[in-house]
Amino acid sequence: MRRTLLPVAVVAAAIVALDRWTKAWASRALPFDHPVRILDDFVRLTYTRNSGVAFGIGQGTGFPYYWLSLLAIVAILWMFWRGRRAGSGRGMPLARRLSLALVLGGAIGNLVDRVASGEVVDFIEVGIPRWHWPVFNVADSAVTIGVLVLALTWSRGREPAWAGPGYPPAKRVGPDAPGDEPARPAGPGDERRGAPGPLPGGGAEEPLP
Repeated sequence: MRRTLLPVAVVAAAIVALDRWTKAWASRALPFDHPVRILDDFVRLTYTRNSGVAFGIGQGTGFPYYWLSLLAIVAILWMFWRGRRAGSGRGMPLARRLSLALVLGGAIGNLVDRVASGEVVDFIEVGIPRWHWPVFNVADSAVTIGVLVLALTWSRGREPAWAGPGYPPAKRVGPDAPGDEPARPAGPGDERRGAPGPLPGGGAEEPLP
């Protein structure tokens, strides 16, 4: 169990630490709502504060969005617990665990902001000169990547919850195997049905005319 959760805890903690550090740096070093070009207009750093959810959705509504972060954390922990039980001790695949770890770290990172000030620090802006994606942060990136990876891996490698080390069962071979027609004992008329008989007209012993 500890070996299974150790990579998850390490990835989630790394996401939280990186998210906290970058937000603190952006709050100190960047002017508010003034883009700083990093790669022309394709990548810019724009420090802003978001009272909504990811990518500025739902700003100004006054809804306590920290509840969404709490629900996401509880849902992820439940998925780990359920996957552990359904996996008969083997746990869920590594890619799925890491994707959930990304979502978990991102949810915790934004939850800290919402609990502390009711707003989330955003500062990353990407796009093209005429169109730019809403400003986001490291936690938003981790959640987005984690959800995409989870969607790609969720339907792979699924097996019944009762499957154990002997799954799938070996294929049965023989007269009793499913789908094979059992052998039927020979009846009285079977030897006449397939046995060759004399040729018409007496066969080879009869002289030719």
